[in-house]
Amino acid sequence: MAFAIKRHRLTADDFLRMAEAGMLRDGDRVELIDGQIVDMPPIGAAHAGTLIELTRLFTERAGRKALVSVQNPLRLGEGSMPRPDLALLRPRPDGYRTRHPGPGDVLLLVEVCDSSAAYDRETKVPLYARHGVPEVWLADLTEGIVERYRQPGPAGYAKAETCRGEDRLAPERLPEAVLTAREILGPGNAAPPP
Repeated sequence: MAFAIKRHRLTADDFLRMAEAGMLRDGDRVELIDGQIVDMPPIGAAHAGTLIELTRLFTERAGRKALVSVQNPLRLGEGSMPRPDLALLRPRPDGYRTRHPGPGDVLLLVEVCDSSAAYDRETKVPLYARHGVPEVWLADLTEGIVERYRQPGPAGYAKAETCRGEDRLAPERLPEAVLTAREILGPGNAAPPP
């Protein structure tokens, strides 16, 4: 008789209870992806600096029309709570104090990547699409490009484009927050036009 291996997947509620019980500490860089706890890679200086600058730029350009959330949990269904690098969220009367944001609260997600590009592209972007996150930008510091994903569905995003240099990007749901790929990537990280 063969032994069947059983896997136990966590729910978002399990994950939150683990944190409340102290099983996950505040300093732990983990997220819940499809029922599994995943370690997040360490943040290097280029990643951190890019995120600091994006926070400043989006705060200025979005004004009171969006809240800028940095590396905070996003609840996606029952089995995932990723921590995107940056999220532009719809303002809500409770200021997100009573529940974590979900896909319907998101105007834009931005993932900044250097060492995590493959994971972000192959795991997180499809996860966001399956859950209906309207738009994701992947700022790839290694390649010097910004990938923009729109029109989510179960099979992924129907529209994907690569931006570089002075290409302009604006979230569909917040068109006044225009940035160039160069502004997003920062000095020295933007690839020249092809």
